[in-house]
Amino acid sequence: MKVVVDEDRCRGHGMCLTLCPDVFSMTDDGYAVADPSEVSADLEVAVRDAMVNCPEQAIKNKE
Repeated sequence: MKVVVDEDRCRGHGMCLTLCPDVFSMTDDGYAVADPSEVSADLEVAVRDAMVNCPEQAIKNKE
C-alpha cells in the first residue's frame, strides 16, 4: 500500500499525523505529507484510520 496526500485538499488538521506518525508528517507550511515508500503491513490499519478520519478526505491510496 502507498498513500498520497492531496495538497489541494489538505488543510493541516493533523489527524493523520496523530493516528499514524510513522507514515505522515507536516511540512513547514503546516500541511500533511505521506512517506512515499511502501506502507508496511503493520501500519496499514493506522493508515486506513487516517484516511477515514481525515476531515478533508485528502488521503488517497496510490495503488
